[in-house]
Amino acid sequence: MEDCLSKKIEITVSEAEKRTGRNAMNMQETYTAYLIETRAVESQNEGQCSPVDSLWRRYSEFELLRNYLLVTYPHIVVPPLPEKRADFVWHKLSADNMDPDFVERRRIGLENFLLRVASHPVLCQDNIFYSFLTQEGGWKEMVNETGFQLKADSRLKALNATFRVKNPDKRFTELKHYSDELQSVISHLLRVRARVADRLYGVYKVHGNYGRVFSEWSAIEKEMGDGLQSAGHHMDVYAASIDDILEEEEHYADQLKEYLFYAEALRAVCRKHELMQYDLEMAAQDLTSKKQQCEELATGTVRTFSLKGMTSKLFGQETPEQREAKIKVLEEQIQEGEEQLKSKNLEGRDFVKSAWADIERFKEQKNHDLKEALISYAVMQISMCKKGIQVWTNAKECFSKM
Repeated sequence: MEDCLSKKIEITVSEAEKRTGRNAMNMQETYTAYLIETRAVESQNEGQCSPVDSLWRRYSEFELLRNYLLVTYPHIVVPPLPEKRADFVWHKLSADNMDPDFVERRRIGLENFLLRVASHPVLCQDNIFYSFLTQEGGWKEMVNETGFQLKADSRLKALNATFRVKNPDKRFTELKHYSDELQSVISHLLRVRARVADRLYGVYKVHGNYGRVFSEWSAIEKEMGDGLQSAGHHMDVYAASIDDILEEEEHYADQLKEYLFYAEALRAVCRKHELMQYDLEMAAQDLTSKKQQCEELATGTVRTFSLKGMTSKLFGQETPEQREAKIKVLEEQIQEGEEQLKSKNLEGRDFVKSAWADIERFKEQKNHDLKEALISYAVMQISMCKKGIQVWTNAKECFSKM
């Protein structure tokens, strides 16, 4: 962890800027660009003020970077990006992806994504990632030159492997079920929070109505006027604080959403393992078939019904020379198949070892992060309730003085 990029440079996504330009189809579009700033940590520790390097990136470039990391490091739980469009928001907040509040939350999410990658023991050493942070021009061309798109597995092939693999690894099957459950639980939690936020908003607005009524009432009272006016003021201040509170709540919701999207990253690792297991089983099956064919040619017996067997019966047996030539070809294919199977077995074991090490790292990170987020959320709720009690305590004192 001492070699992580996050220990060497300070990374921030400092601001977002709305821009207008032309897309690949030469049509005008509006998009948001994000300013990434990096600064060397070493010079700061030495008391020197190191220069800040900065460049602008679009959200689509962050997506390209993550897709590259997914394909290049299939055994790693790659950190997710923040949502492109708002989801699980309470109805008073805008779901528009150009809304300033949403753009600000996404800026924070993109910075968090970069910090996650920079602190990962493997991903932080990737040259493409480092170029993403430091090289504005020609970065896309550099990524495309890696040919990572050609290495990407097709969805159809992945789906085929899911249903046809015969001996799935129990650990990865359980992990896939866990990721489904994690996604389901967090989705439900976010929906509940959105409903609670709506009700909370209503409660605060009721206090705003109390404030208005008390203020209007104070205008027609002489002896009670000052007390009602003061109570109304406390109610107004309390009601006005709801917008800041719910904006802070959205910050905690975004922390939960990160792990909602992490569930898909876990499934991506599981799918890759299924593909590798499927390829291994297909290679073993092909090797067994070739060995059987070789044995049948050598002994002259056919164990199972085959088109070749029927052909030999109809048109006569092959000459010894023809049989020897076919056996020689099959033996070469068998030798090649055995080497390929050995290589796939070794590759599979390495994948499982690397993947499981990263999954354990992810679980430790997840437990820490969610614990902190939920405790902070609970502290915020307690603080909010204390403010409510204080408002009514102050109102009670105002009423007592009337």
